Amino acid sequence: MARKKKSSSKKTASKAEEPFEKQPLGRLEVALWKSADKLRKNIDAAEYKHVVLGLIFLKYISDAFEDLYNKLKAGKGDYVGADPEDKDEYKAENVFFVPESARWSYLLSKAKQPDVGKIVDAAMDAIEKDNPSLRDVLPRVYARGNLDPANLGGLIDLIGNIALGDAKSRSADVLGHVFEYFLGEFALAEGKKGGQFYTPRSVVELLVGMLEPYKGRVFDPCCGSGGMFVQSEKFVESHQGKVNDISIYGQESNQTTWRLAKMNLAIRGIDSTQVKWNNEGSFLSDAHKDLKADYVIANPPFNDSDWSGDLLRTDGRWKHGTPPAGNANYAWIQHFLYHLSPRGTAGFVLAKGSLTSRTSGEGDIRKSLIEARLLDCIVNLPGKLFLNTQIPACLWFLSRDKASASTGSATHSKVNRTNEILFIDARNLGHLINRRTLEFSAEDIQQIAVTYHNWQNSSKKYEDVKGFCNSASIKRVAELDYVLTPGRYVGLPDEEDDFDFTERFTSLKAEFEEQLKEEAKLNKAILDNLKKVKLPN
Repeated sequence: MARKKKSSSKKTASKAEEPFEKQPLGRLEVALWKSADKLRKNIDAAEYKHVVLGLIFLKYISDAFEDLYNKLKAGKGDYVGADPEDKDEYKAENVFFVPESARWSYLLSKAKQPDVGKIVDAAMDAIEKDNPSLRDVLPRVYARGNLDPANLGGLIDLIGNIALGDAKSRSADVLGHVFEYFLGEFALAEGKKGGQFYTPRSVVELLVGMLEPYKGRVFDPCCGSGGMFVQSEKFVESHQGKVNDISIYGQESNQTTWRLAKMNLAIRGIDSTQVKWNNEGSFLSDAHKDLKADYVIANPPFNDSDWSGDLLRTDGRWKHGTPPAGNANYAWIQHFLYHLSPRGTAGFVLAKGSLTSRTSGEGDIRKSLIEARLLDCIVNLPGKLFLNTQIPACLWFLSRDKASASTGSATHSKVNRTNEILFIDARNLGHLINRRTLEFSAEDIQQIAVTYHNWQNSSKKYEDVKGFCNSASIKRVAELDYVLTPGRYVGLPDEEDDFDFTERFTSLKAEFEEQLKEEAKLNKAILDNLKKVKLPN
Protein backbone atom coordinates (compact mmCIF):
# COMPACT_ATOMS: atom_id res chain seq x y z
CA MET A 1 0.00 0.00 0.00
CA ALA A 2 1.39 3.44 -0.94
CA ARG A 3 2.32 5.75 1.91
CA LYS A 4 0.54 9.08 2.27
CA LYS A 5 2.49 12.14 1.22
CA LYS A 6 3.59 14.36 4.05
CA SER A 7 2.82 18.02 4.04
CA SER A 8 5.28 20.03 1.96
CA SER A 9 5.79 22.38 4.94
CA LYS A 10 7.57 19.62 6.82
CA LYS A 11 10.90 18.15 5.92
CA THR A 12 10.51 14.53 4.83
CA ALA A 13 13.03 11.82 5.58
CA SER A 14 14.96 10.64 2.54
CA LYS A 15 14.13 7.19 1.20
CA ALA A 16 17.58 5.96 2.12
CA GLU A 17 17.06 7.00 5.74
CA GLU A 18 13.77 5.16 6.19
CA PRO A 19 14.05 1.97 8.24
CA PHE A 20 13.35 -1.14 6.19
CA GLU A 21 10.23 -2.05 8.14
CA LYS A 22 8.53 1.23 7.12
CA GLN A 23 9.16 0.90 3.39
CA PRO A 24 6.49 -0.44 1.01
CA LEU A 25 7.36 -3.68 -0.77
CA GLY A 26 8.60 -2.19 -4.07
CA ARG A 27 11.05 0.17 -2.39
CA LEU A 28 12.02 -2.41 0.22
CA GLU A 29 13.44 -4.71 -2.49
CA VAL A 30 15.46 -1.89 -4.04
CA ALA A 31 16.78 -0.63 -0.69
CA LEU A 32 17.76 -4.13 0.39
CA TRP A 33 19.56 -4.79 -2.90
CA LYS A 34 21.56 -1.57 -2.67
CA SER A 35 22.57 -2.30 0.90
CA ALA A 36 23.45 -5.94 0.20
CA ASP A 37 25.43 -5.00 -2.91
CA LYS A 38 27.55 -2.56 -0.87
CA LEU A 39 28.63 -5.47 1.31
CA ARG A 40 29.75 -7.51 -1.70
CA LYS A 41 33.19 -5.89 -1.91
CA ASN A 42 35.47 -8.07 -4.05
CA ILE A 43 33.19 -11.11 -4.42
CA ASP A 44 31.97 -11.94 -7.92
CA ALA A 45 28.18 -11.63 -8.36
CA ALA A 46 27.94 -15.26 -9.52
CA GLU A 47 29.32 -16.42 -6.17
CA TYR A 48 27.74 -13.72 -4.03
CA LYS A 49 24.20 -14.61 -5.10
CA HIS A 50 24.43 -17.93 -3.25
CA VAL A 51 25.55 -16.12 -0.09
CA VAL A 52 22.64 -13.67 -0.14
CA LEU A 53 19.88 -15.94 -1.49
CA GLY A 54 20.83 -18.67 0.98
CA LEU A 55 20.41 -16.22 3.88
CA ILE A 56 17.05 -14.97 2.56
CA PHE A 57 15.87 -18.56 2.33
CA LEU A 58 17.13 -19.29 5.83
CA LYS A 59 15.26 -16.24 7.12
CA TYR A 60 12.07 -17.45 5.43
CA ILE A 61 12.09 -20.98 6.84
CA SER A 62 13.07 -19.68 10.27
CA ASP A 63 10.17 -17.19 10.31
CA ALA A 64 7.70 -19.86 9.20
CA PHE A 65 9.05 -22.26 11.82
CA GLU A 66 8.93 -19.73 14.67
CA ASP A 67 5.38 -18.71 13.77
CA LEU A 68 4.21 -22.32 14.16
CA TYR A 69 6.55 -22.90 17.11
CA ASN A 70 4.84 -20.11 19.06
CA LYS A 71 1.39 -21.54 18.30
CA LEU A 72 2.46 -25.01 19.44
CA LYS A 73 4.05 -23.56 22.57
CA ALA A 74 0.87 -21.62 23.42
CA GLY A 75 -1.05 -24.92 23.14
CA LYS A 76 -4.44 -23.42 22.27
CA GLY A 77 -7.23 -24.80 20.06
CA ASP A 78 -5.88 -27.45 17.67
CA TYR A 79 -2.50 -27.23 19.36
CA VAL A 80 -3.51 -28.30 22.86
CA GLY A 81 -0.88 -30.68 24.24
CA ALA A 82 1.45 -30.18 21.25
CA ASP A 83 5.23 -30.43 21.62
CA PRO A 84 6.93 -27.47 19.88
CA GLU A 85 10.12 -29.55 19.41
CA ASP A 86 8.31 -32.48 17.73
CA LYS A 87 9.35 -32.55 14.05
CA ASP A 88 6.13 -34.32 13.03
CA GLU A 89 4.09 -31.28 14.10
CA TYR A 90 5.88 -29.21 11.46
CA LYS A 91 5.76 -31.90 8.81
CA ALA A 92 1.98 -32.11 9.25
CA GLU A 93 1.66 -28.43 8.30
CA ASN A 94 4.31 -28.41 5.54
CA VAL A 95 6.68 -26.26 7.57
CA PHE A 96 10.42 -26.97 7.59
CA PHE A 97 11.75 -27.93 11.02
CA VAL A 98 14.59 -25.61 12.05
CA PRO A 99 16.90 -26.86 14.82
CA GLU A 100 17.86 -24.38 17.51
CA SER A 101 21.37 -23.79 16.13
CA ALA A 102 19.91 -22.70 12.78
CA ARG A 103 17.12 -20.37 13.93
CA TRP A 104 17.44 -16.78 12.85
CA SER A 105 17.45 -15.48 16.40
CA TYR A 106 20.47 -17.68 17.15
CA LEU A 107 22.33 -16.52 14.02
CA LEU A 108 21.61 -12.87 14.86
CA SER A 109 23.17 -13.41 18.28
CA LYS A 110 26.35 -14.74 16.60
CA ALA A 111 26.50 -12.23 13.74
CA LYS A 112 29.45 -10.29 15.19
CA GLN A 113 31.63 -13.31 15.90
CA PRO A 114 34.70 -13.94 13.71
CA ASP A 115 33.60 -17.55 13.05
CA VAL A 116 30.06 -16.58 11.95
CA GLY A 117 30.71 -18.19 8.53
CA LYS A 118 31.27 -21.60 10.09
CA ILE A 119 28.15 -21.12 12.24
CA VAL A 120 25.98 -20.40 9.15
CA ASP A 121 27.44 -23.36 7.21
CA ALA A 122 26.70 -25.59 10.22
CA ALA A 123 23.14 -24.21 10.29
CA MET A 124 22.65 -25.20 6.64
CA ASP A 125 23.93 -28.72 7.43
CA ALA A 126 21.58 -29.04 10.40
CA ILE A 127 18.53 -27.93 8.38
CA GLU A 128 19.25 -30.42 5.58
CA LYS A 129 19.72 -33.21 8.12
CA ASP A 130 16.24 -32.58 9.59
CA ASN A 131 14.53 -31.92 6.23
CA PRO A 132 15.31 -34.58 3.59
CA SER A 133 13.55 -32.61 0.84
CA LEU A 134 16.28 -29.95 1.15
CA ARG A 135 19.17 -32.40 0.92
CA ASP A 136 21.97 -31.08 -1.36
CA VAL A 137 20.03 -27.84 -1.90
CA LEU A 138 21.40 -25.29 0.58
CA PRO A 139 24.70 -23.43 0.01
CA ARG A 140 27.79 -23.94 2.20
CA VAL A 141 29.75 -20.87 1.13
CA TYR A 142 29.86 -18.79 4.29
CA ALA A 143 33.22 -19.84 5.78
CA ARG A 144 35.20 -19.11 2.61
CA GLY A 145 38.19 -16.82 2.94
CA ASN A 146 36.94 -14.18 0.47
CA LEU A 147 33.80 -13.50 2.54
CA ASP A 148 34.68 -11.08 5.32
CA PRO A 149 32.99 -12.09 8.63
CA ALA A 150 32.07 -8.44 9.29
CA ASN A 151 30.31 -8.20 5.93
CA LEU A 152 28.51 -11.50 6.52
CA GLY A 153 27.37 -10.25 9.92
CA GLY A 154 26.16 -7.08 8.21
CA LEU A 155 24.12 -9.16 5.76
CA ILE A 156 22.54 -11.14 8.60
CA ASP A 157 21.60 -7.89 10.35
CA LEU A 158 20.28 -6.44 7.08
CA ILE A 159 18.03 -9.38 6.23
CA GLY A 160 16.99 -9.69 9.86
CA ASN A 161 15.65 -6.14 9.77
CA ILE A 162 12.89 -6.97 7.29
CA ALA A 163 9.60 -6.53 9.13
CA LEU A 164 7.43 -9.51 8.33
CA GLY A 165 4.69 -9.66 10.91
CA ASP A 166 3.73 -12.93 12.54
CA ALA A 167 1.89 -14.72 9.78
CA LYS A 168 3.64 -17.33 7.67
CA SER A 169 1.80 -16.12 4.57
CA ARG A 170 3.11 -12.58 5.11
CA SER A 171 6.63 -13.93 5.54
CA ALA A 172 6.40 -15.99 2.37
CA ASP A 173 4.95 -13.08 0.40
CA VAL A 174 7.59 -10.51 1.36
CA LEU A 175 10.60 -12.80 1.26
CA GLY A 176 9.32 -14.43 -1.93
CA HIS A 177 9.25 -11.04 -3.61
CA VAL A 178 12.70 -10.17 -2.25
CA PHE A 179 14.13 -13.51 -3.41
CA GLU A 180 12.66 -13.09 -6.90
CA TYR A 181 13.84 -9.48 -7.17
CA PHE A 182 17.36 -10.46 -6.09
CA LEU A 183 17.45 -13.27 -8.66
CA GLY A 184 16.75 -10.70 -11.37
CA GLU A 185 19.31 -8.23 -10.04
CA PHE A 186 22.00 -10.89 -9.80
CA ALA A 187 21.18 -11.99 -13.35
CA LEU A 188 21.65 -8.39 -14.52
CA ALA A 189 24.92 -8.12 -12.57
CA GLU A 190 26.23 -11.33 -14.13
CA GLY A 191 25.14 -10.35 -17.64
CA LYS A 192 25.52 -13.21 -20.12
CA LYS A 193 25.99 -15.88 -17.43
CA GLY A 194 22.92 -14.61 -15.57
CA GLY A 195 20.70 -15.58 -18.48
CA GLN A 196 21.57 -19.21 -17.89
CA PHE A 197 19.49 -19.36 -14.71
CA TYR A 198 17.01 -16.53 -15.15
CA THR A 199 14.36 -15.74 -17.77
CA PRO A 200 13.39 -12.04 -17.62
CA ARG A 201 10.22 -11.63 -15.60
CA SER A 202 8.26 -9.78 -18.29
CA VAL A 203 8.90 -12.63 -20.76
CA VAL A 204 7.71 -15.18 -18.20
CA GLU A 205 4.63 -13.06 -17.45
CA LEU A 206 3.83 -12.89 -21.17
CA LEU A 207 4.13 -16.66 -21.66
CA VAL A 208 1.99 -17.39 -18.60
CA GLY A 209 -0.51 -14.65 -19.49
CA MET A 210 -1.03 -16.16 -22.93
CA LEU A 211 -1.24 -19.80 -21.80
CA GLU A 212 -3.32 -19.12 -18.65
CA PRO A 213 -2.41 -22.29 -16.71
CA TYR A 214 -5.32 -22.39 -14.26
CA LYS A 215 -5.63 -26.12 -13.79
CA GLY A 216 -3.55 -29.19 -14.61
CA ARG A 217 0.07 -30.24 -14.96
CA VAL A 218 2.68 -27.60 -15.80
CA PHE A 219 6.01 -28.82 -17.19
CA ASP A 220 9.32 -27.07 -17.81
CA PRO A 221 12.12 -29.48 -18.84
CA CYS A 222 14.82 -26.75 -18.66
CA CYS A 223 13.46 -24.92 -15.64
CA GLY A 224 16.39 -22.71 -14.59
CA SER A 225 15.62 -21.08 -11.23
CA GLY A 226 11.91 -21.95 -11.47
CA GLY A 227 10.47 -18.63 -12.62
CA MET A 228 7.87 -20.24 -14.92
CA PHE A 229 6.42 -22.19 -11.98
CA VAL A 230 6.36 -19.19 -9.63
CA GLN A 231 4.58 -17.06 -12.21
CA SER A 232 2.05 -19.82 -12.96
CA GLU A 233 1.11 -20.03 -9.28
CA LYS A 234 0.94 -16.23 -8.99
CA PHE A 235 -1.30 -16.15 -12.07
CA VAL A 236 -3.74 -18.62 -10.53
CA GLU A 237 -3.78 -16.69 -7.25
CA SER A 238 -4.32 -13.33 -8.95
CA HIS A 239 -7.39 -14.68 -10.72
CA GLN A 240 -8.91 -16.17 -7.56
CA GLY A 241 -8.13 -19.71 -8.67
CA LYS A 242 -7.06 -22.62 -6.52
CA VAL A 243 -3.29 -22.98 -6.43
CA ASN A 244 -3.65 -26.66 -5.53
CA ASP A 245 -5.36 -27.22 -8.89
CA ILE A 246 -2.00 -27.11 -10.65
CA SER A 247 1.00 -29.37 -10.14
CA ILE A 248 4.49 -28.70 -11.41
CA TYR A 249 7.09 -30.91 -13.06
CA GLY A 250 10.56 -29.79 -14.02
CA GLN A 251 14.09 -30.76 -14.86
CA GLU A 252 17.40 -28.89 -14.77
CA SER A 253 20.86 -30.11 -15.81
CA ASN A 254 22.88 -27.51 -13.86
CA GLN A 255 22.94 -28.50 -10.19
CA THR A 256 23.71 -24.99 -8.93
CA THR A 257 20.73 -23.61 -10.85
CA TRP A 258 18.54 -26.50 -9.64
CA ARG A 259 19.38 -25.52 -6.05
CA LEU A 260 18.20 -21.97 -6.76
CA ALA A 261 14.97 -23.39 -8.18
CA LYS A 262 14.34 -25.56 -5.13
CA MET A 263 14.83 -22.57 -2.79
CA ASN A 264 12.78 -20.25 -5.03
CA LEU A 265 9.87 -22.69 -5.00
CA ALA A 266 10.11 -23.54 -1.29
CA ILE A 267 10.03 -19.87 -0.33
CA ARG A 268 6.75 -19.61 -2.26
CA GLY A 269 5.34 -22.71 -0.60
CA ILE A 270 5.28 -24.54 -3.95
CA ASP A 271 5.77 -28.31 -3.91
CA SER A 272 9.00 -29.00 -5.83
CA THR A 273 9.05 -32.77 -5.34
CA GLN A 274 8.86 -33.30 -9.10
CA VAL A 275 11.57 -30.79 -10.00
CA LYS A 276 14.50 -33.07 -10.78
CA TRP A 277 18.21 -32.63 -11.44
CA ASN A 278 20.58 -34.75 -13.43
CA ASN A 279 23.67 -33.58 -15.27
CA GLU A 280 22.77 -35.45 -18.47
CA GLY A 281 19.81 -33.20 -19.19
CA SER A 282 16.32 -33.78 -20.58
CA PHE A 283 17.34 -35.28 -23.92
CA LEU A 284 19.63 -38.05 -22.65
CA SER A 285 17.90 -38.67 -19.30
CA ASP A 286 14.24 -37.66 -19.31
CA ALA A 287 13.20 -37.52 -15.64
CA HIS A 288 9.49 -37.49 -16.53
CA LYS A 289 9.30 -40.00 -19.37
CA ASP A 290 5.64 -40.87 -18.87
CA LEU A 291 4.39 -37.35 -18.15
CA LYS A 292 1.70 -35.89 -20.39
CA ALA A 293 1.40 -32.26 -19.36
CA ASP A 294 -1.48 -29.85 -19.86
CA TYR A 295 0.98 -26.97 -20.25
CA VAL A 296 4.61 -26.79 -21.27
CA ILE A 297 6.31 -23.44 -20.54
CA ALA A 298 10.02 -23.16 -21.27
CA ASN A 299 13.02 -21.09 -22.31
CA PRO A 300 15.56 -23.63 -23.63
CA PRO A 301 19.15 -22.68 -24.55
CA PHE A 302 19.27 -20.98 -27.97
CA ASN A 303 20.87 -22.93 -30.84
CA ASP A 304 22.47 -25.46 -28.50
CA SER A 305 25.07 -27.45 -30.44
CA ASP A 306 26.12 -29.62 -27.49
CA TRP A 307 22.91 -31.58 -26.89
CA SER A 308 24.19 -35.10 -27.72
CA GLY A 309 22.17 -35.23 -30.91
CA ASP A 310 24.51 -37.84 -32.44
CA LEU A 311 23.48 -40.30 -29.72
CA LEU A 312 19.76 -39.82 -30.37
CA ARG A 313 19.36 -40.18 -34.13
CA THR A 314 16.68 -42.86 -33.81
CA ASP A 315 14.88 -41.49 -30.74
CA GLY A 316 11.12 -42.03 -30.65
CA ARG A 317 10.42 -38.36 -29.91
CA TRP A 318 11.29 -37.28 -33.45
CA LYS A 319 7.83 -37.80 -34.97
CA HIS A 320 8.24 -34.93 -37.43
CA GLY A 321 11.84 -35.51 -38.48
CA THR A 322 15.27 -36.03 -36.95
CA PRO A 323 16.69 -32.71 -35.68
CA PRO A 324 20.25 -31.78 -36.69
CA ALA A 325 22.99 -32.84 -34.30
CA GLY A 326 24.41 -29.31 -34.43
CA ASN A 327 21.31 -27.44 -33.21
CA ALA A 328 18.77 -28.46 -30.54
CA ASN A 329 15.97 -26.03 -31.45
CA TYR A 330 13.79 -28.59 -33.25
CA ALA A 331 14.72 -31.28 -30.74
CA TRP A 332 13.26 -29.08 -27.99
CA ILE A 333 10.07 -28.47 -30.00
CA GLN A 334 9.50 -32.20 -30.45
CA HIS A 335 10.45 -32.94 -26.83
CA PHE A 336 7.75 -30.47 -25.74
CA LEU A 337 5.22 -32.07 -28.09
CA TYR A 338 6.08 -35.54 -26.81
CA HIS A 339 5.12 -34.43 -23.30
CA LEU A 340 1.84 -32.69 -24.21
CA SER A 341 -1.48 -34.29 -23.29
CA PRO A 342 -4.05 -34.79 -26.11
CA ARG A 343 -5.47 -31.31 -25.41
CA GLY A 344 -2.29 -29.74 -24.09
CA THR A 345 -0.73 -26.42 -25.10
CA ALA A 346 2.88 -25.25 -25.08
CA GLY A 347 4.49 -21.81 -25.06
CA PHE A 348 8.25 -21.39 -25.28
CA VAL A 349 11.10 -19.13 -26.35
CA LEU A 350 13.35 -19.94 -29.30
CA ALA A 351 15.97 -18.16 -31.36
CA LYS A 352 14.25 -16.39 -34.26
CA GLY A 353 16.34 -18.37 -36.72
CA SER A 354 14.01 -21.30 -35.96
CA LEU A 355 11.30 -19.51 -38.00
CA THR A 356 13.25 -19.69 -41.26
CA SER A 357 16.08 -22.23 -40.89
CA ARG A 358 16.42 -25.05 -43.39
CA THR A 359 19.64 -26.45 -41.95
CA SER A 360 19.83 -30.27 -42.06
CA GLY A 361 16.11 -30.82 -42.50
CA GLU A 362 14.81 -28.18 -40.08
CA GLY A 363 12.62 -26.72 -42.84
CA ASP A 364 11.03 -30.12 -43.40
CA ILE A 365 10.34 -30.54 -39.67
CA ARG A 366 8.75 -27.07 -39.56
CA LYS A 367 6.58 -27.90 -42.58
CA SER A 368 5.47 -31.15 -40.91
CA LEU A 369 4.50 -29.33 -37.69
CA ILE A 370 2.48 -26.78 -39.66
CA GLU A 371 0.77 -29.38 -41.87
CA ALA A 372 -0.10 -31.39 -38.75
CA ARG A 373 -2.01 -28.31 -37.50
CA LEU A 374 0.03 -28.11 -34.31
CA LEU A 375 1.22 -24.50 -34.55
CA ASP A 376 -1.09 -21.97 -32.92
CA CYS A 377 0.77 -18.66 -32.69
CA ILE A 378 4.14 -16.99 -33.28
CA VAL A 379 5.18 -13.81 -31.45
CA ASN A 380 8.13 -11.80 -32.77
CA LEU A 381 10.05 -10.30 -29.83
CA PRO A 382 12.11 -7.08 -29.71
CA GLY A 383 15.86 -7.21 -29.16
CA LYS A 384 17.61 -6.70 -25.80
CA LEU A 385 15.05 -8.71 -23.81
CA PHE A 386 17.47 -11.44 -22.82
CA LEU A 387 20.53 -11.07 -20.63
CA ASN A 388 22.65 -13.87 -22.04
CA THR A 389 22.36 -13.22 -25.77
CA GLN A 390 21.68 -10.59 -28.39
CA ILE A 391 20.31 -13.26 -30.74
CA PRO A 392 16.79 -12.20 -31.87
CA ALA A 393 14.11 -14.34 -30.22
CA CYS A 394 10.48 -15.33 -30.70
CA LEU A 395 7.71 -17.19 -28.88
CA TRP A 396 6.12 -20.35 -30.26
CA PHE A 397 2.71 -21.60 -29.13
CA LEU A 398 1.65 -25.15 -29.98
CA SER A 399 -1.70 -26.86 -29.40
CA ARG A 400 -2.52 -30.54 -29.63
CA ASP A 401 -6.19 -29.75 -30.33
CA LYS A 402 -6.70 -26.41 -32.07
CA ALA A 403 -10.36 -27.15 -32.73
CA SER A 404 -11.46 -27.50 -29.12
CA ALA A 405 -8.52 -27.11 -26.73
CA SER A 406 -8.66 -23.97 -24.66
CA THR A 407 -6.66 -22.03 -22.14
CA GLY A 408 -7.22 -22.93 -18.51
CA SER A 409 -9.48 -19.96 -17.82
CA ALA A 410 -11.81 -20.51 -20.73
CA THR A 411 -15.50 -20.83 -20.02
CA HIS A 412 -16.21 -19.62 -23.55
CA SER A 413 -16.39 -21.69 -26.71
CA LYS A 414 -13.27 -21.60 -28.78
CA VAL A 415 -13.07 -20.63 -32.43
CA ASN A 416 -11.90 -23.49 -34.61
CA ARG A 417 -8.54 -22.13 -35.82
CA THR A 418 -7.32 -25.48 -37.16
CA ASN A 419 -6.38 -24.04 -40.54
CA GLU A 420 -4.94 -20.74 -39.29
CA ILE A 421 -1.89 -19.45 -37.44
CA LEU A 422 -1.82 -16.16 -35.52
CA PHE A 423 1.23 -13.96 -36.12
CA ILE A 424 2.02 -11.12 -33.71
CA ASP A 425 4.90 -8.70 -34.25
CA ALA A 426 5.86 -7.14 -30.90
CA ARG A 427 9.18 -5.61 -32.00
CA ASN A 428 7.89 -2.09 -31.38
CA LEU A 429 6.78 -2.82 -27.80
CA GLY A 430 8.84 -2.69 -24.59
CA HIS A 431 10.99 -0.03 -22.94
CA LEU A 432 14.65 0.17 -21.91
CA ILE A 433 15.48 -0.27 -18.22
CA ASN A 434 19.16 0.38 -18.91
CA ARG A 435 21.39 0.76 -21.97
CA ARG A 436 21.50 -2.96 -22.70
CA THR A 437 18.21 -4.34 -21.41
CA LEU A 438 14.58 -3.95 -22.44
CA GLU A 439 11.42 -5.23 -20.78
CA PHE A 440 7.68 -5.34 -21.49
CA SER A 441 5.29 -3.21 -19.47
CA ALA A 442 2.07 -4.65 -18.03
CA GLU A 443 0.21 -2.87 -20.85
CA ASP A 444 2.44 -4.49 -23.49
CA ILE A 445 1.81 -7.93 -22.02
CA GLN A 446 -1.93 -7.34 -21.89
CA GLN A 447 -2.02 -6.10 -25.50
CA ILE A 448 -0.32 -9.24 -26.80
CA ALA A 449 -2.20 -11.70 -24.54
CA VAL A 450 -5.62 -10.15 -25.21
CA THR A 451 -4.99 -10.30 -28.97
CA TYR A 452 -4.24 -14.02 -28.68
CA HIS A 453 -7.25 -14.71 -26.46
CA ASN A 454 -9.62 -12.73 -28.69
CA TRP A 455 -8.38 -14.75 -31.66
CA GLN A 456 -9.20 -17.96 -29.76
CA ASN A 457 -12.51 -16.82 -28.25
CA SER A 458 -15.75 -16.99 -30.23
CA SER A 459 -17.39 -14.40 -27.96
CA LYS A 460 -14.70 -11.77 -28.64
CA LYS A 461 -14.05 -9.81 -31.81
CA TYR A 462 -10.65 -10.35 -33.33
CA GLU A 463 -9.37 -8.18 -36.17
CA ASP A 464 -6.07 -8.14 -38.03
CA VAL A 465 -4.06 -5.00 -37.26
CA LYS A 466 -1.60 -3.97 -39.95
CA GLY A 467 1.91 -3.97 -38.58
CA PHE A 468 0.94 -5.88 -35.41
CA CYS A 469 -1.13 -9.04 -35.92
CA ASN A 470 -2.49 -11.26 -38.68
CA SER A 471 -4.40 -14.52 -38.76
CA ALA A 472 -2.91 -16.34 -41.74
CA SER A 473 -4.26 -19.47 -43.38
CA ILE A 474 -2.12 -22.58 -43.64
CA LYS A 475 -2.44 -22.15 -47.41
CA ARG A 476 -0.87 -18.68 -47.17
CA VAL A 477 1.95 -20.04 -44.99
CA ALA A 478 2.57 -22.78 -47.58
CA GLU A 479 2.72 -20.14 -50.33
CA LEU A 480 5.50 -18.44 -48.34
CA ASP A 481 7.38 -21.75 -48.21
CA TYR A 482 6.56 -22.34 -44.52
CA VAL A 483 8.60 -19.37 -43.35
CA LEU A 484 7.15 -18.09 -40.06
CA THR A 485 8.60 -14.58 -39.59
CA PRO A 486 5.59 -12.49 -38.46
CA GLY A 487 6.71 -9.41 -40.42
CA ARG A 488 5.81 -11.16 -43.67
CA TYR A 489 2.22 -11.68 -42.55
CA VAL A 490 1.43 -8.51 -40.57
CA GLY A 491 2.64 -6.18 -43.33
CA LEU A 492 6.03 -5.07 -42.01
CA PRO A 493 9.15 -5.13 -44.19
CA ASP A 494 11.26 -8.26 -44.24
CA GLU A 495 13.51 -8.42 -41.22
CA GLU A 496 16.98 -7.73 -42.55
CA ASP A 497 17.45 -5.31 -39.64
CA ASP A 498 17.16 -8.29 -37.31
CA PHE A 499 20.00 -10.15 -39.02
CA ASP A 500 22.35 -11.48 -36.40
CA PHE A 501 25.83 -12.40 -37.56
CA THR A 502 26.57 -14.63 -34.56
CA GLU A 503 23.43 -16.68 -35.02
CA ARG A 504 23.97 -17.01 -38.77
CA PHE A 505 27.60 -18.00 -38.27
CA THR A 506 26.56 -20.61 -35.68
CA SER A 507 23.94 -21.98 -38.06
CA LEU A 508 26.38 -22.19 -40.99
CA LYS A 509 29.05 -23.74 -38.75
CA ALA A 510 26.58 -26.43 -37.62
CA GLU A 511 25.59 -27.10 -41.23
CA PHE A 512 29.25 -27.35 -42.29
CA GLU A 513 30.02 -29.74 -39.42
CA GLU A 514 27.08 -31.91 -40.44
CA GLN A 515 28.41 -32.06 -43.99
CA LEU A 516 31.90 -32.98 -42.73
CA LYS A 517 30.42 -35.81 -40.66
CA GLU A 518 28.48 -37.11 -43.67
CA GLU A 519 31.62 -36.95 -45.83
CA ALA A 520 33.62 -38.76 -43.14
CA LYS A 521 31.01 -41.53 -43.01
CA LEU A 522 31.03 -41.81 -46.80
CA ASN A 523 34.84 -41.94 -46.95
CA LYS A 524 34.89 -44.61 -44.24
CA ALA A 525 32.35 -46.67 -46.16
CA ILE A 526 34.43 -46.39 -49.34
CA LEU A 527 37.61 -47.44 -47.49
CA ASP A 528 35.81 -50.37 -45.85
CA ASN A 529 34.54 -51.55 -49.23
CA LEU A 530 37.99 -51.18 -50.78
CA LYS A 531 39.46 -53.37 -48.04
CA LYS A 532 36.99 -56.09 -48.96
CA VAL A 533 37.97 -56.02 -52.62
CA LYS A 534 40.55 -58.68 -53.51
CA LEU A 535 43.11 -57.26 -55.90
CA PRO A 536 44.63 -59.62 -58.53
CA ASN A 537 48.18 -60.78 -57.88
